[in-house]
Amino acid sequence: MNPFAHGLVVDWLQKRSLLSPHRVALIDAATGEEITYTQWNDRANQVANMLHHLGLSKGDRVAILATNCIEYLDLLFACQKTGIILQSLNWRLQPGELARLVEAVEPRLLVYTPDQAEKVRVITSQTRIARCLALGPGCIDQHQCWQDLIAHTATTAPRAVPLTMDDPWVLCYTGGTTGLPKAAILTHGTITWNSINTIASWGLTPDSRTFLNMPLFHTGGINVFTLPLVHVGGCSIVCKCFDVDQVFDLIEYGGVNIFFAVPTMFIVMQQHPRWHDSDFSQCQTVLSGGAPCPMPVFERFFEKGVAFKTGYGLTEAGPNNFALPDADVQRKAGSVGFPLFHVDVAIVNDAGQPCQPDELGELLLRGPHVISGYWNNPPDTAKAIRDGWLHTGDLARRDAEGYIFIVGRVKDMIISGGENIYPAEVESVMLGHDAVAEVALIGVPDTKWGEVGRAIVVLRPGMEVKAHELISYTRQHIAHYKVPRSIVFVSSIPKTGAGKVDKQSLQQQYGYEVVLTEQ
Repeated sequence: MNPFAHGLVVDWLQKRSLLSPHRVALIDAATGEEITYTQWNDRANQVANMLHHLGLSKGDRVAILATNCIEYLDLLFACQKTGIILQSLNWRLQPGELARLVEAVEPRLLVYTPDQAEKVRVITSQTRIARCLALGPGCIDQHQCWQDLIAHTATTAPRAVPLTMDDPWVLCYTGGTTGLPKAAILTHGTITWNSINTIASWGLTPDSRTFLNMPLFHTGGINVFTLPLVHVGGCSIVCKCFDVDQVFDLIEYGGVNIFFAVPTMFIVMQQHPRWHDSDFSQCQTVLSGGAPCPMPVFERFFEKGVAFKTGYGLTEAGPNNFALPDADVQRKAGSVGFPLFHVDVAIVNDAGQPCQPDELGELLLRGPHVISGYWNNPPDTAKAIRDGWLHTGDLARRDAEGYIFIVGRVKDMIISGGENIYPAEVESVMLGHDAVAEVALIGVPDTKWGEVGRAIVVLRPGMEVKAHELISYTRQHIAHYKVPRSIVFVSSIPKTGAGKVDKQSLQQQYGYEVVLTEQ
């Protein structure tokens, strides 16, 4: 049998250390430390050898509960070298939720940053986890410190293990809003093909440099640019989290020429005093993803001459799936463009038949970048992947020229009096009002129409607008049935770990109670 029948798995960092040993691979935003590919390969080798010394081997799981740091990436690639599976945990979850995720996967080791120590106490009290390592001082009693173990570990390559593209590399959790998140199995193959698609279609080069401030427990943190940049020999600046001043600093002084963020991050940037004087001329790619992006965000970038684009992805596929040619960014603003090189797309109606141009339907994806399933979850796997197609649960349309537009989640759609209301469209319009900083539309019960929209609104500091004034403004731009019937003004809108608006939380808080439409 051909040992490469399912694809050759190579040691990414070892290859990159041979091809571009002295190129800077990572920069620690907190300290300014630069790490070359050779140095990073040595670090990952150390971690791989440490894992072997602790008794872990191919197929074992190691969980990590940590904010972004260089060590997180060291562990990611140590797992790539050894066939050990990385379970990336969302530190925004409650301890009880995390304990259930750990219990379901049964990792042999839990790695954590000291800021997560209290959650780790709960996790270890409720699970059978055998060993924990702390990334830095402040570890829990009886737990060893990562740095102490690494200091005595060799940088030589770990013993080779047979790996195929079908072997799991990372368990990455979906951003689901019902029940516990599902653990999508990202294999060596799915991650590699996402990287190939990205490099082939987005024009990444060894000179590409980005900041990494999306959480590494999220597919956007590891797969939008971080791993493709390793593949091509580029550079990532590792940031603990999103900090708007740091973003402006890195664009102005850090040599960043590509970056990705979710719409809420771009909105924060555009409301910041530094936005007006910011210069994006060196940025070749500025990409929004994770949720539909409001049109005012596009327009403000266009005013600065930036070829701002929106992408589309999900944990189960990529997450990179589309590309919009630079020449079309304003003519087709809001479109994700065309499928990437090795991505197949279908848009189907309720009967499963292909939609006509501009007809809304569910988006289906197919390709080697799509997961084979969820960890120990055959029912949800069978529901999501049917006849080789991933059913995304997202609504999309393809226009007469073939450009694809993502409309929103099927489950977020509001049906009012038999008419469909798509929250992203309404939110985009309302965000065009000068006083509105953030807005999220949810559906609430109505005795006449069955369901109507309710807008949850955050105002810009120092600005005021009455609910009826904002409703009147919205009515001038979209059909009346789409206009929210009530507005709730709040100081902030809850976000998920990936920075998206937490619609489930809003629904629980404001979806049923009687609220006033005035401030």
